[in-house]
Amino acid sequence: MTLILVEALKIVVIAAVLFVWVVRYENIKKEFKDYNLPNWFRDLVGILKISFSLMLHSNDSDVVIIGSLGITILMLGAVGVHIKMKNSFRNYIASVSMISICLFILYNIVKS
Repeated sequence: MTLILVEALKIVVIAAVLFVWVVRYENIKKEFKDYNLPNWFRDLVGILKISFSLMLHSNDSDVVIIGSLGITILMLGAVGVHIKMKNSFRNYIASVSMISICLFILYNIVKS
């Protein structure tokens, strides 16, 4: 049962990342601009998020571990920026959720 949940959550992660960084890319551009973050940084974060989320679907557990840790670190950075900007929790609940999902995936991959 846990294995099915982990696989489902991997799909949730890639779907969420692709939705935010492809479908809603204009929103990302606006958000990074509002936070005075450079375009190169926005693009780097996007490349890393997409890459790490794809890594979750590898058959190699070491690659899955790197992917889940990578997304967790990026999401911790996102939460830090939201806190620094004094955003409400509603603005960064998605980042906190993604951290929780990736830590759940990480825990279950490491323990297996």
